Amino acid sequence: MAITSPLKPLQNPNCPYSSFQKTQFFSNSLFLMATEATTTNFQNSDFRPLPQPPDFHPEVIVSPHDGLHFWQFMIAGSVAGCVEHMAMFPVDTVKTHMQALGSCPIKSVGVRHALRSILKSEGLPGLYRGIGAMGLGAGPAHAVYFSVYEVCKKYFSGENPNNSAAHAVSGVCATVASDAVFTPMDTVKQRLQLGNSAAYRGVFDCVKKVLKEEGFGAFYASYRTTVLMNAPYTAVHFTTYEALKRGLIEISPESVSDERVIVHATAGALAGASAAVITTPLDVVKTQLQCQGVCGCDRFKSSSIGDVVKTIMRKDGYKGLMRGWIPRTLFHAPAAAICWSTYEAAKAFFQEINASSESGT
Repeated sequence: MAITSPLKPLQNPNCPYSSFQKTQFFSNSLFLMATEATTTNFQNSDFRPLPQPPDFHPEVIVSPHDGLHFWQFMIAGSVAGCVEHMAMFPVDTVKTHMQALGSCPIKSVGVRHALRSILKSEGLPGLYRGIGAMGLGAGPAHAVYFSVYEVCKKYFSGENPNNSAAHAVSGVCATVASDAVFTPMDTVKQRLQLGNSAAYRGVFDCVKKVLKEEGFGAFYASYRTTVLMNAPYTAVHFTTYEALKRGLIEISPESVSDERVIVHATAGALAGASAAVITTPLDVVKTQLQCQGVCGCDRFKSSSIGDVVKTIMRKDGYKGLMRGWIPRTLFHAPAAAICWSTYEAAKAFFQEINASSESGT
């Protein structure tokens, strides 16, 4: 007895397709119908995705290493440092005047009085005296600063981007290296900020006179104090910055790419302000050591921090150690925001270049 297939196609003499093609088409149609029915049943089944708890947040993975070359960290840091210090230089000039002691034209006054005195005696250019020395020092110093920080952070943190101790230690290593580069030009910068046009005609004239009258050691008279000031400053700054950046990213992880600049600027500003207030007393001591003998300011027998602190306390009391904290905070908060935003933007730029090179585009 012959078995008749249920998929036998209808015989139509006018159809151009063969019997085999008709059978295959009919079979495919039945398969598609069965697939759609199965899919519909599965979607309407009792299987449902589990709801997430209300306090659930997707894990944000922050890589401690950015895949950049050492020289790329240096360029990014150099650009960030120059932009930061050039933008905030007038505020730094006011702070330097407020911290200087002795018979200088400005003594123990507020921000408004200091600014008015500078403008009255030298005009607007007085706010920018020494900016050339800042330009010569900030670029190389910040290149060393950020590159050493990134290398140390990679070494100390391993695969843990949340290691606050590693961030603090890396920051201290970075400041010891960068201060060795920046301190001589910072000394020249502050002397130009306080001195009038007759004292120094410019950066190189200041360097020549200091070498002739005080020797090479004068450029590093404040190095120990600078390191003692910047070590806790940098430790607080980097630790706070990394923690705030991570916290801000976790608040809104889905919009991280759109709000990258806001995240870095906010974290940088808060970190810079908090670190600046804490380390103001040491910054006052540093200014005294770098500006001794300039514009009538006191000259110290040694670079001992204790001797300088005693002199400040004798003349101005405890408040003398916090002199200039307002302009210092006003300087470091926006300066850190500018610096970190510029630095992270430069890093992102180099990351795109590296990715394009690897893909061959």
